Amino acid sequence: MGFKCGIVGLPNVGKSTLFNALTETAAAEAANYPFCTIEPNVGDVAVPDDRLDTVAKIAESVLVTPTRLTFVDIAGLVKGASKGEGLGNQFLSHIREVDAIAYVLRCFEDPDVTHVNGSIDPVADAETVETELMLADLESLENRVLALEKKIRGQDKEAKTTLELVEKALAVLRDGKPARKADIADDKKRAFKNLNLLTSKPVLYVCNVDEGSASSGNEQSDRVAEQAKADGAGVVIISAKIEAELAQLDAQEREEYLRDLGLEEPGLNRLIRAGYQLLGLITFFTSGPKEARAWTLRKGSKAPKAAGAIHTDFEKGFIRAQTIAFDDYVALGGEVPARDAGKARDEGKDYVVQDGDVILFKFNV
Repeated sequence: MGFKCGIVGLPNVGKSTLFNALTETAAAEAANYPFCTIEPNVGDVAVPDDRLDTVAKIAESVLVTPTRLTFVDIAGLVKGASKGEGLGNQFLSHIREVDAIAYVLRCFEDPDVTHVNGSIDPVADAETVETELMLADLESLENRVLALEKKIRGQDKEAKTTLELVEKALAVLRDGKPARKADIADDKKRAFKNLNLLTSKPVLYVCNVDEGSASSGNEQSDRVAEQAKADGAGVVIISAKIEAELAQLDAQEREEYLRDLGLEEPGLNRLIRAGYQLLGLITFFTSGPKEARAWTLRKGSKAPKAAGAIHTDFEKGFIRAQTIAFDDYVALGGEVPARDAGKARDEGKDYVVQDGDVILFKFNV
């Protein structure tokens, strides 16, 4: 479905190391989870989900295909980017294309790696990134006002609605707050999203810590966690150095290395899942002897939209969806036993798909 999470950060915070580790790990798992590099700075990665393997085993599927999330590595941000410093507008154009933004924040000391601001302060770094994005949004919105006012004089009703949203966003931005803090009515949220504001996107704080702090974090990541809670943002603790080393190992070596470090799984798995959750996504499954597959869907979506995730014709010709809850599918041993036990439900167009549903769509095209 093309969901993208941008990775941003100041220079020398470990952003590129993290992205490279993510893409290299995905490439190393290509036998099970195919990886493709769309562009040098774009990585399409599998969302780790043990439930898919369980479904595949029960269905005796030949192929196992996970759902995916795209990470976009955006060139290092510098103070003044909103005014064209560094990569300036090129940076901002890339970030406008993503659905959510992960701020990589340096939470480690290393005398061999200088910090662009001379000291380690991840909360201040996050504020620098946020400020540049807010300034860019301010300029973008202020440039739209005159054109919208002209359209309103021409009796353009849509322009009036848009201007009202622009003014709400401008009010919070001028108050030093990101656009996502604007109070927008539910029926106006889609139109607000279409303003394509940088600071209206959900945010994930990624704390890049030293190796010794990978399992529990440190004082700096604790500060970030407090800030994330206040901002309503997500937070993940990860060691880019460890992830870079893991990316060079085979599956067995990775397992041994993680065990030696006292870690249950790679930090990248948590990052991928956090990005998936940040975007408000759920997973549903289709299964059969040929393939077990996970599919991405917005939380709250109805059955026809889920059918459309597989193929647009499925949505157009939707009739019904045979739906089995994941727990029932596992407990009863698959589709046929679940159907025999009365746990395979025929759901119509108004059914809201639940995370983990195993679905067989009926359609007519």
